[in-house]
Amino acid sequence: MSAIDARDAITRAHREEWARVVASLTRRFGDLDIAEEAAAEAFAAAVERWADDGVPPHPGAWLTTTANRKAIDRIRREAKRTDKHQEAQALYDDDPPEPIGAIEDERLRLIFTCCHPALAMEARMALTLRLVGGLTMPEIARAFLVQEDAMGRRITRAKAKIKAARIPYRVPSAEDLPARVSGVLAVLFLVFNEGYLATGPDTDPVRPDLTAEAIRLTRLIRTLLPDDGEVAGLLALMLLIEARSTARFSADGEPVPLDRQDRAAWDAALIAEGHRLVRERLATGDAPGRYQLLAAINAVHTSADDARDTDWSQIVALYDQLVRLDPSPIIALNRAVAIAELDGAEVALAAVVRLEAKLAGYRAYHATRADLLRRLGRNLEARAAYTAAIELAGNGAETAYLTRRRDELI
Repeated sequence: MSAIDARDAITRAHREEWARVVASLTRRFGDLDIAEEAAAEAFAAAVERWADDGVPPHPGAWLTTTANRKAIDRIRREAKRTDKHQEAQALYDDDPPEPIGAIEDERLRLIFTCCHPALAMEARMALTLRLVGGLTMPEIARAFLVQEDAMGRRITRAKAKIKAARIPYRVPSAEDLPARVSGVLAVLFLVFNEGYLATGPDTDPVRPDLTAEAIRLTRLIRTLLPDDGEVAGLLALMLLIEARSTARFSADGEPVPLDRQDRAAWDAALIAEGHRLVRERLATGDAPGRYQLLAAINAVHTSADDARDTDWSQIVALYDQLVRLDPSPIIALNRAVAIAELDGAEVALAAVVRLEAKLAGYRAYHATRADLLRRLGRNLEARAAYTAAIELAGNGAETAYLTRRRDELI
């Protein structure tokens, strides 16, 4: 088992320490490769030691101490080979601590430092998901709809650019935050999405540790940038989605579509907070951004006591704004789902089919097409579309649901 595989084998409760360990090592040694590799070696050691000795009383402290020792061992080896005296001085760690700056949360500081403006946006997001979100390479690749090896190369190039350009991994000042916030929000939304519906075949369909951490960190950003509309929009969006979590799966573990969920089971407090944030942003009169529009769409959904009372015309109008702002094929797919409720499945299917070239490898494209074909009574085509979606499904719960839907068709 490699060090990275071993890290991923740690239970979820302890894997959340990953980002804290990486953040601590990055701050001390100033090198991402050293931080990640030493952390991975520490987690690999934990796999072996904890199986025999049991989990220590303070697993986070154990991992941090072990990772520091691994990093020191590596620096000593490199110092001997290349005479890197300057790096070797980090062994003594006698420099005064770096000022905390505008961000006190260590994990959030690492997110902001990874989201450096010198890196391409996708590189920032992928690197941060790896180092801070603790996501595996397959999970990150699925989030970006690319092959795993391509994502690995992207992250490697990002690290190489950091080293070659000597991009400082320092605590960002308050002036740095606005320039980096868009990348940070994108990362947090991807982390939240992985928690909302995990993409891995061997994972639980929901990872509340990830959704809770994404919400926690977004709340922290809101305290730092209280006037940023997109920060408020993302927080509202997460809260409104999280509010539905208890109703999203049946007793058998299958996903429950939004229109069939028990709305009495939704979290009223989270919905109220999300609605309040949406109203506050509308009251400013500022043009809404992507997250604010997504939050507004979810506010409409959660305003209806019954799915039949959903204001689909308002949702389509919001999607029309969103498509102009973000003409991505996934947004267009979601808009087509709303169009089906307003103008019928035939009109929606025509819009979905136009997206095939861009979304052929996307599970939700085939599942949406299957559902529309089903509504039109085109069962043979619907079965084939369900089969395509099943082949791309990320987790067992999703696979079971899609398989049942397909097998119901004659």
